[in-house]
Amino acid sequence: MHGPVWRLIDSGFVLPPLSAAIDEAILEAHIDGEVPNTLHFYRRSVPTISVGYFQKIAETVDVGECRRRGVSIVRRMSGGSSIYTDQGQLIYGLVVHDADLPGTREDSFMIVCTALAQAISSFGVKAEHRPVNDVEVDGKKVSGNAQLRRRGSVLQHGTVLVDTDLGAMDAVLKVSPSNRRGVSMPSQRVTTLASLLGTAPDMDTLKSRLTAGLARAFGAEFARGNLCEREVALVTRLVEERYGRRDWNMKF
Repeated sequence: MHGPVWRLIDSGFVLPPLSAAIDEAILEAHIDGEVPNTLHFYRRSVPTISVGYFQKIAETVDVGECRRRGVSIVRRMSGGSSIYTDQGQLIYGLVVHDADLPGTREDSFMIVCTALAQAISSFGVKAEHRPVNDVEVDGKKVSGNAQLRRRGSVLQHGTVLVDTDLGAMDAVLKVSPSNRRGVSMPSQRVTTLASLLGTAPDMDTLKSRLTAGLARAFGAEFARGNLCEREVALVTRLVEERYGRRDWNMKF
């Protein structure tokens, strides 16, 4: 017996404001019942710091170094820490009904992060979900995740560090005194699949394995699709009014 059919969208390389706008547009259309549960893959076309909604720029980002290196800054709608992303990371966004992620917030992270960990482990490493919202290999994070719940729908999005420039990460991110965990540089807490395996796995293969893992976790099937007209219109508006604006990205 086949499970429900969910939508799979692969945006490829996208600009930072566009990537944030697409995630929110899918969520809003899902809330209104216009689109099914959706898995969205993308990679940022330029190096970018994704700032957690409540994060203070001065405490987490070296703005001058970002300017020198051409690193963009975009403030996402979910909370959590500021993170560095580049073309060496695969980013996903999963939008589902909250009934599909039952239990506590911790339970819902466990469902998705365990599926991610199993997919990552298929490349020959031992990845494990570390509560609340990380996937680790040998104690170092290879995937970080965040979540937003809004009016019966859930957006969980996160990264898989495939071949990220960790030197750039250290240069542009600051380590918050309250979040040091005994480290002086962000890269001390993370690792990449390229460093673990000796070579970066193929991105399309990674997407396929993540999709299959999430399909098993939810008893669903994924069918490729595109943004609907409402989502496309929302993306344009959100870039113009929010994610493309300095006053949004640099507030706090």
